[in-house]
Amino acid sequence: MDLLEIFKAFILGLVEGITEWLPISSTGHMILVDEFLKLNVSDAFMEMFRVVIQLGAILAVVVLYFNKLNPFALKKTSLEKKQTWSLWFKVAVASIPAGIIGVLFDDKIDELFYNPWTVAVTLILYGAAFVVIENRNKNREPKTKMMQDLTYQTALIIGVFQMLALIPGTSRSGATIVGAILIGTSRSVAAEFTFFLAIPAMAAASLMKIVKFGFDFTGSELVILITGMVVAFVVSVLAIKFLMGYIKKHDFKVFGWYRIALGLLVILYFLLKI
Repeated sequence: MDLLEIFKAFILGLVEGITEWLPISSTGHMILVDEFLKLNVSDAFMEMFRVVIQLGAILAVVVLYFNKLNPFALKKTSLEKKQTWSLWFKVAVASIPAGIIGVLFDDKIDELFYNPWTVAVTLILYGAAFVVIENRNKNREPKTKMMQDLTYQTALIIGVFQMLALIPGTSRSGATIVGAILIGTSRSVAAEFTFFLAIPAMAAASLMKIVKFGFDFTGSELVILITGMVVAFVVSVLAIKFLMGYIKKHDFKVFGWYRIALGLLVILYFLLKI
């Protein structure tokens, strides 16, 4: 086993764990990192790897929010269990738009939009959206301050915004958080619902990629994949805790400016490369 390849998988898992939950586009960062840190694997494995290491990131959400997401917890009252089931039904409703479009057009979307130019444009557009929306909402009181106040209609609208994240560089968390804040959801509810919404979305995307690749992994490929997933899990735990602490006192504008700067950097890099 080549230790250098394991180190590369470690770095990619690190990037995934940080960028999956902060609204700054994991795909945008992966494209840049891939320019300088290429795994010595087939293109088919790399395409699958980029998606499947997200399973580690999903596990971080499940571990951190296990009690909140578990409708069978013995310590929960009947009302709390009912609210947990309601949360899962809202997640299911919000998952429908991206689920339908993803199944029908996943390969076509990758073919048309998985390139540095699309990623750069979406980084900048949604970065600007964060800045504009946060300025607009500066003195406005959010309508939805608690998770149990989130309606099915609001959940579905957030799901439509998640559908936009099928375009690389948009950032799934970025799109859903922007959409949720735009329609009057508090930052904390927007972020948490985004985390929960990721569970079926990312699990389904990972399963599709594994089935498409096949289950015939070599020993080296399996070690690389597991390394990426484990690192993504550990770093995701830290990233989620950081984000939830950060937004208690700050808005999302810093992430907007970061996205704009990164988008410009991507454009500059690939123009110079040409």
